[in-house]
Amino acid sequence: MTRSVYVLNGPNLDLLGRRDPVVYGTATLADVEELCRQEADRLGLRLVFRQSNHEGELIDWVHEAFDVGAAVVGNFGAYTHTSIALMDALEVLEAPVVEVHISDIHAREEFRRHSFVGLVADDAVVGQGVEGYRIAIRRVAELLGAGAPDENGPTTR
Repeated sequence: MTRSVYVLNGPNLDLLGRRDPVVYGTATLADVEELCRQEADRLGLRLVFRQSNHEGELIDWVHEAFDVGAAVVGNFGAYTHTSIALMDALEVLEAPVVEVHISDIHAREEFRRHSFVGLVADDAVVGQGVEGYRIAIRRVAELLGAGAPDENGPTTR
Protein backbone atom coordinates (compact mmCIF):
# COMPACT_ATOMS: atom_id res chain seq x y z
CA MET A 1 0.00 0.00 0.00
CA THR A 2 1.30 3.39 -0.94
CA ARG A 3 1.79 6.22 1.50
CA SER A 4 2.37 8.77 -1.24
CA VAL A 5 -0.04 11.10 -2.99
CA TYR A 6 0.63 13.10 -6.12
CA VAL A 7 -1.42 16.29 -6.30
CA LEU A 8 -1.41 17.20 -9.98
CA ASN A 9 -2.72 20.50 -11.29
CA GLY A 10 -3.46 21.23 -14.91
CA PRO A 11 -3.59 24.24 -17.18
CA ASN A 12 -4.10 27.74 -15.82
CA LEU A 13 -3.97 26.68 -12.18
CA ASP A 14 -0.65 28.52 -11.95
CA LEU A 15 -2.82 31.65 -12.23
CA LEU A 16 -4.83 30.94 -9.08
CA GLY A 17 -5.33 34.10 -7.06
CA ARG A 18 -5.12 36.21 -10.22
CA ARG A 19 -7.52 34.42 -12.57
CA ASP A 20 -11.23 35.10 -12.09
CA PRO A 21 -11.23 35.31 -8.28
CA VAL A 22 -15.05 35.32 -8.25
CA VAL A 23 -14.97 31.73 -9.56
CA TYR A 24 -11.66 30.45 -8.18
CA GLY A 25 -11.05 32.56 -5.07
CA THR A 26 -7.97 34.51 -4.06
CA ALA A 27 -5.75 31.67 -2.82
CA THR A 28 -2.61 31.14 -4.90
CA LEU A 29 -1.23 27.80 -6.03
CA ALA A 30 1.46 28.21 -3.35
CA ASP A 31 -1.34 28.54 -0.78
CA VAL A 32 -2.93 25.36 -2.11
CA GLU A 33 0.39 23.54 -1.93
CA GLU A 34 0.84 24.56 1.71
CA LEU A 35 -2.70 23.44 2.55
CA CYS A 36 -2.03 20.07 0.86
CA ARG A 37 1.34 19.69 2.58
CA GLN A 38 -0.19 20.30 6.01
CA GLU A 39 -2.97 17.78 5.41
CA ALA A 40 -0.65 15.14 3.95
CA ASP A 41 1.75 15.56 6.89
CA ARG A 42 -1.14 15.26 9.34
CA LEU A 43 -2.22 12.01 7.70
CA GLY A 44 1.31 10.60 7.35
CA LEU A 45 1.31 10.79 3.57
CA ARG A 46 4.26 11.83 1.40
CA LEU A 47 3.18 14.67 -0.91
CA VAL A 48 4.33 15.35 -4.45
CA PHE A 49 2.74 18.60 -5.67
CA ARG A 50 3.02 19.69 -9.30
CA GLN A 51 1.42 21.91 -11.93
CA SER A 52 1.73 21.97 -15.70
CA ASN A 53 -0.02 23.62 -18.59
CA HIS A 54 1.04 20.69 -20.82
CA GLU A 55 -1.05 17.55 -21.20
CA GLY A 56 1.90 15.28 -21.95
CA GLU A 57 3.75 16.36 -18.83
CA LEU A 58 0.69 15.61 -16.69
CA ILE A 59 0.46 12.17 -18.28
CA ASP A 60 4.17 11.57 -17.58
CA TRP A 61 3.54 12.41 -13.90
CA VAL A 62 0.60 10.00 -13.80
CA HIS A 63 2.93 7.33 -15.19
CA GLU A 64 5.46 8.24 -12.49
CA ALA A 65 2.75 7.87 -9.83
CA PHE A 66 1.89 4.46 -11.33
CA ASP A 67 5.53 3.39 -11.22
CA VAL A 68 5.84 4.20 -7.51
CA GLY A 69 2.33 3.07 -6.54
CA ALA A 70 1.18 6.54 -5.49
CA ALA A 71 -2.38 7.81 -5.25
CA VAL A 72 -3.39 10.82 -7.34
CA VAL A 73 -5.45 13.87 -6.47
CA GLY A 74 -6.00 15.61 -9.77
CA ASN A 75 -7.33 19.00 -10.74
CA PHE A 76 -6.67 18.71 -14.43
CA GLY A 77 -8.49 21.90 -15.37
CA ALA A 78 -9.89 21.92 -18.89
CA TYR A 79 -8.19 18.60 -19.68
CA THR A 80 -10.81 17.02 -17.40
CA HIS A 81 -13.35 17.64 -20.13
CA THR A 82 -11.23 16.91 -23.20
CA SER A 83 -8.42 14.42 -22.54
CA ILE A 84 -9.07 10.79 -23.28
CA ALA A 85 -5.28 10.28 -23.10
CA LEU A 86 -5.22 11.53 -19.50
CA MET A 87 -8.20 9.31 -18.66
CA ASP A 88 -6.39 6.31 -20.15
CA ALA A 89 -3.27 7.07 -18.09
CA LEU A 90 -5.28 7.36 -14.87
CA GLU A 91 -7.22 4.18 -15.58
CA VAL A 92 -4.17 1.96 -15.05
CA LEU A 93 -3.42 3.28 -11.57
CA GLU A 94 -3.92 0.71 -8.85
CA ALA A 95 -3.85 3.34 -6.08
CA PRO A 96 -6.79 5.70 -5.50
CA VAL A 97 -7.57 8.60 -7.84
CA VAL A 98 -9.63 11.52 -6.55
CA GLU A 99 -10.69 14.28 -8.93
CA VAL A 100 -10.93 17.81 -7.49
CA HIS A 101 -12.43 21.02 -8.87
CA ILE A 102 -12.41 24.37 -7.10
CA SER A 103 -15.63 25.53 -8.79
CA ASP A 104 -18.84 23.57 -9.21
CA ILE A 105 -18.34 22.29 -12.75
CA HIS A 106 -21.92 20.99 -12.78
CA ALA A 107 -23.30 24.52 -12.34
CA ARG A 108 -21.17 26.06 -15.07
CA GLU A 109 -21.15 25.81 -18.87
CA GLU A 110 -22.54 22.62 -20.37
CA PHE A 111 -19.16 21.52 -21.76
CA ARG A 112 -17.70 21.46 -18.21
CA ARG A 113 -20.30 19.00 -16.96
CA HIS A 114 -18.67 15.97 -18.58
CA SER A 115 -15.52 14.64 -16.99
CA PHE A 116 -13.37 12.01 -18.68
CA VAL A 117 -11.33 11.90 -15.45
CA GLY A 118 -14.51 11.16 -13.51
CA LEU A 119 -15.04 8.01 -15.57
CA VAL A 120 -11.99 6.42 -13.93
CA ALA A 121 -11.62 8.30 -10.63
CA ASP A 122 -12.59 6.68 -7.34
CA ASP A 123 -14.22 9.88 -6.11
CA ALA A 124 -14.59 13.58 -6.86
CA VAL A 125 -14.67 16.74 -4.77
CA VAL A 126 -16.41 19.55 -6.61
CA GLY A 127 -17.25 23.14 -5.75
CA GLN A 128 -15.60 23.30 -2.34
CA GLY A 129 -13.05 25.97 -3.25
CA VAL A 130 -9.43 25.20 -2.43
CA GLU A 131 -10.66 23.38 0.70
CA GLY A 132 -11.60 20.66 -1.79
CA TYR A 133 -7.93 19.69 -1.99
CA ARG A 134 -7.84 18.96 1.75
CA ILE A 135 -11.04 16.93 1.44
CA ALA A 136 -9.58 15.01 -1.53
CA ILE A 137 -6.39 14.15 0.38
CA ARG A 138 -8.51 12.93 3.31
CA ARG A 139 -10.50 10.79 0.88
CA VAL A 140 -7.27 9.30 -0.50
CA ALA A 141 -6.21 8.48 3.07
CA GLU A 142 -9.57 6.78 3.67
CA LEU A 143 -9.24 4.75 0.48
CA LEU A 144 -5.72 3.74 1.48
CA GLY A 145 -6.85 2.89 4.99
CA ALA A 146 -4.31 5.45 6.22
CA GLY A 147 -6.55 7.92 8.00
CA ALA A 148 -9.75 8.36 9.93
CA PRO A 149 -12.91 9.13 7.99
CA ASP A 150 -13.41 12.78 7.22
CA GLU A 151 -14.78 14.39 10.37
CA ASN A 152 -16.53 16.97 8.20
CA GLY A 153 -18.71 14.42 6.47
CA PRO A 154 -18.54 12.75 3.07
CA THR A 155 -16.92 14.18 0.01
CA THR A 156 -18.98 15.97 -2.58
CA ARG A 157 -19.41 14.31 -5.93
